[in-house]
Amino acid sequence: MNRKILVLQGHPDATAAHLCHALADSYAAGARDAGHDVRTLAIARFDFPLLRSQHEWEKGELPATLAPVQQDIRWADHLVLFFPLWLGDMPALVKGFLEQAMRPGFAFDYVESGTAFTRKGLKGRSARVVCTMGMPALVYRWYFRAHSIRSLERNILGFVGIAPVHETLIGGVGNLEAEDAAKWMRKLRRLGQQAA
Repeated sequence: MNRKILVLQGHPDATAAHLCHALADSYAAGARDAGHDVRTLAIARFDFPLLRSQHEWEKGELPATLAPVQQDIRWADHLVLFFPLWLGDMPALVKGFLEQAMRPGFAFDYVESGTAFTRKGLKGRSARVVCTMGMPALVYRWYFRAHSIRSLERNILGFVGIAPVHETLIGGVGNLEAEDAAKWMRKLRRLGQQAA
């Protein structure tokens, strides 16, 4: 079954190639080879301000540069988000991007004004989060309990209805040998072929 896949490159540095870029390219290539429809977006190439109030988030204008992003998210039935772990979490650029894109009226709707109950606006979509990090992935997963990835999966993606969400954690990237990097790229290519 062909899927519509949106690959979101979340590495904040658009001036150089990083492992995140190679992994995302491998995933996208595998997905295209398998006949899936693929769109790619590099978050670092978009110009948008950070939101500074609840009112701005709920009632403010979506930056014009991000209107096509919401169209691509609505188009996709599977999202794949790549980013490096910075200070134990996603980079601020990725968080700011998600806050802008996942606004009320698009990603969810309040069931009743002034309540915490919402209607999930992005149901029917699945996702994969691919996170690179300097520490061993097992340390992050077991000692730190992958706290920021769990928060992303539950409090952002799950909140708007995206499920299931799978994760690929790649640790020790500062000491990754070329052969190991190639293995990860092959793995991401296979995941792309499977649209997983």
